[in-house]
Amino acid sequence: MDHFQWDVGETVQIDITNACVEGVSAKMVVGAFPIAKLLYLGVRQMSKPVANRIKAGARRSEFFKTYVCLPPAQLYHWIEMRTKMRIMGFRGSTIKPLNEDAAAELGAELLGEAIIFLIGGGCMVLEYSRQASNSRRKEDELNETINGLQTELAELALTTETLDAQLREINRQLLSFPVPTQSVSK
Repeated sequence: MDHFQWDVGETVQIDITNACVEGVSAKMVVGAFPIAKLLYLGVRQMSKPVANRIKAGARRSEFFKTYVCLPPAQLYHWIEMRTKMRIMGFRGSTIKPLNEDAAAELGAELLGEAIIFLIGGGCMVLEYSRQASNSRRKEDELNETINGLQTELAELALTTETLDAQLREINRQLLSFPVPTQSVSK
């Protein structure tokens, strides 16, 4: 046991052998960081390289390029340019579509961002459902405890009533006995 003296005159004891500081053990600290959160963090970190590989595959594949990358890229470009034109005051001007290479690049970027967003959103949904199930479990345990305490209270009230009735009966029987008179002899 090591002792430390503070300026205010307090002595604090720290048990280094069991890694305890004021009753908090190292085991509690490790248990406070759930494994599920670590896994979610790992999944989110792995999503960027996975998205990059999917983007690279989408750039190489004609099917992905034509049907997956190009339509969202052209739509994104059209919405972006139309918004910019309206902000600058140009109304009714036609917007030229992107060339195929630029659209494929933009579509691959959009696909990668969508994958990262979906993985992050999935992690959030899983974390929310985990927290909700933990909350439900704790609430169920609390309700169980409350119900148990209410049952115990009802049993104790019944026992108290029974004992009270028995006490009244004993008092009634005691009062029904004749009071012995003491004779004083001289």
